[in-house]
Amino acid sequence: MVTISTADKALKTFYLGVLADQLNVGVNPLFAKIGQTSADVWGKEVKKLAPYGINGGVGSGEENDNLPQSGGNNYAQFTLTLKNLFGKIELSDKAIRASQNNAGAFVNLLNAEMEGLLKASKFNFGRMLYGDGSGLLATTVANTTGEKNKIKVDKIKGLIEGMTIDVYNASGVKDTAVSGARIVSIDRVNKIVTISQPASTVIGAGYTVYVQGSKGNEITGLEAIFGDSEYIYGLKRSDYSFLKPYTKTIAKTVSVGAIQDAIDAVEETSGGTIDFIVASYKMRKQYVDALCKNRTNIDYLTLDGGYK
Repeated sequence: MVTISTADKALKTFYLGVLADQLNVGVNPLFAKIGQTSADVWGKEVKKLAPYGINGGVGSGEENDNLPQSGGNNYAQFTLTLKNLFGKIELSDKAIRASQNNAGAFVNLLNAEMEGLLKASKFNFGRMLYGDGSGLLATTVANTTGEKNKIKVDKIKGLIEGMTIDVYNASGVKDTAVSGARIVSIDRVNKIVTISQPASTVIGAGYTVYVQGSKGNEITGLEAIFGDSEYIYGLKRSDYSFLKPYTKTIAKTVSVGAIQDAIDAVEETSGGTIDFIVASYKMRKQYVDALCKNRTNIDYLTLDGGYK
């Protein structure tokens, strides 16, 4: 017979490890490429001593000259608070009672909920990797629908049906009438989002949308690393030149030459080797077009996590 106790045991024994493994390697190619360790976790913070530049104890001279002065490695300590990604499923008492004499039915129900939770976790985790840590999904613009359960936003890339959201007004105060609502449907052409509960008034421009409870609580993603904030990882950007990543804006279609310029600039400065490139769908298409024009074949590689 299925009971709360056996269900709890099944979740811990059969699902917990699988979920963790899937989130560690199955989110997207970028996350699969990033090295993972818990060695730098200290309490509720991550502290990493990162070397930069080169050792200063090298110099040329005559055979009988004094040896060069020693110059130790340069280190900077990165500090970051741990972030939490929570997932929750709920099975009603009715569902459990209906399947208490049929373990197979209960397992199917549990599997469906866990797979849905895993899919949602992957979507949000993958989205965070490219974000700035603020959790901002979209900002509302003038609402042309006149309906209280619809909002018009500036972008819909991070939004998906079923997502539970929080909405804040222009003053940064949470709108309790619609916060906790779920996205019912998205008009991706006109960028209009329909939510499950109406606002007290029509939501106009200047409101901000987040995943429930996530405002200011998401991980430090690429947008934060390539941003212009004064501080990152507990360090002031202006004090360390390496905290200002290489950026270049091109006012035309991306080319192989532009990509090579970026690779050369990074390798010349850091001495490292570029072995992985992340691109938007738009850039990816432009890159393929450039290769097609030059009749260049594309070699496909299998990356960590099984991605190609």
